[in-house]
Amino acid sequence: MSNKLRAACYTFFTMKSRFRASCPAAAALLVAFVVLGGCSLAPKYQRPSVETAPAFKELTPESPEVTNIWKVAQPSDAVLRGKWWEIYNDKDLNALEEQVAVSNQNVVAAFESFLSARAIVKETRAQLFPTLATSPGVTRSRQPVLQSGHGSKPTTFSEYSLPLDASWQLDLWGKIRDTVKANAFEAQATKGDLENTRLSAQAELASDYFQLRVSDSLIQLFNDTVRAYRESLDLTKVRYQTGIASDEDVAQAETQLETAEAQATNLEIQRAQFEHAVAVLIGKSPSAFSIPFQPLQAVPPVVPFGVPSRLLERRPDIAAAERRVAEQNSLIGVAKSAYYPTVTLSASGGLESLATSSLFNWSSRFWSLGANMGETIFDAGLRKATVQQFKAEYDRSVATYRQTVLTAFQQVEDNLAAQRIVAHEIEQQQTAVNSSLRYLNLATDRYKLGIDSYLNVITAQTTYLSNRQTLANLHMQQMVTSVQLVEAVGGGWNADQLPAYKQLISKTP
Repeated sequence: MSNKLRAACYTFFTMKSRFRASCPAAAALLVAFVVLGGCSLAPKYQRPSVETAPAFKELTPESPEVTNIWKVAQPSDAVLRGKWWEIYNDKDLNALEEQVAVSNQNVVAAFESFLSARAIVKETRAQLFPTLATSPGVTRSRQPVLQSGHGSKPTTFSEYSLPLDASWQLDLWGKIRDTVKANAFEAQATKGDLENTRLSAQAELASDYFQLRVSDSLIQLFNDTVRAYRESLDLTKVRYQTGIASDEDVAQAETQLETAEAQATNLEIQRAQFEHAVAVLIGKSPSAFSIPFQPLQAVPPVVPFGVPSRLLERRPDIAAAERRVAEQNSLIGVAKSAYYPTVTLSASGGLESLATSSLFNWSSRFWSLGANMGETIFDAGLRKATVQQFKAEYDRSVATYRQTVLTAFQQVEDNLAAQRIVAHEIEQQQTAVNSSLRYLNLATDRYKLGIDSYLNVITAQTTYLSNRQTLANLHMQQMVTSVQLVEAVGGGWNADQLPAYKQLISKTP
């Protein structure tokens, strides 16, 4: 016998001995409450099944460079833990990420939603217990003379009362308990929403941060390019003054320099926008926030992996979707309970007297006990339709859960593929950069020897700049997809972090 049932039995036998003579109906109802106290009309809940592959398709590297991007997790490092962004070894990023959890307003709003959901659990659970109320009062009254006669006069008196009223709706069919369960599952789902909001904000900040650093790399690249173009222009002017080069060469060099300067200036817009986005993510005004200039230095870290089924435990959005399936399952029981009668016990008692001196005398007491049962006789199919509604809502939540899982698998595979392909593309692009640099050196030497025109130099310079710019953008794509990959596998979160029922009803926040 459980502790809860023992306590119920003790309460029943204690009250039974007191009220058997005066209220046998109440005693009988208490018997029914003890017997049916564990009743629930909700279907037995089981987590919906989802087909999962034994391994990620993209997690089978065929080339050596892929092993530098991810690895199959061993038992000692099966999950990213805690502050997942620290795997990038960037102090500035670490400092910014620490501010997201406490200052990001979307995270704050999600946290308040969780507190509200937890309060609803406590509100609903309170319905399992009797309600006690009192309304002490003092009344001064004057009675008129209803019949004339010798010596008759109006009567004035005071009445003092100290009542206590109690009512208790017996949860014979589990309606209240199923509602409490449903609200508890919703609170757990809301906690999953909070963690998903937090993870999304952290991942967005990391992505914006790395894109800002790549903007710094591009600004540095164009600044170096502008200096190189200015040197080329100076050389061309000297050659023109000596009659070796034409005025057309000078005009071409000036045009290329001015174009590069305009492109370098335009990069400041992109950098400013990323800086402003980071400021908002950490809850600060963009006007009072800045990030020092520093080109990208980070490289994608090795990300440990488990099997696909681990996503069911590691993604907060999946955990939230699964908890909402459990919630809808409990609400089916709530809907079914409407077919059965509601029973309410009520009691009132207290003290009442015409004088304060006798208010607490034993003879001033009064009391009453009663029971009420309500049942719907005809509702034109309302209850049946309500049950059908909640069953449909349950099926909908199952579909949403499975779709969330499938989307999670897709996101992991997408980012694994992107990491693998971008890593290979970076190698190819680096080769293109090296070749374009050789082409530029040859074109410059041939121009100085007077073999080729300056147009060849401009073409080589443009090709070299374009290839370096593409390489920088590929590094940005690599870092962003690395962050998205960490987000796709749930960061450092685990379903064990969802609050248990006892935590939801505890007094501590």
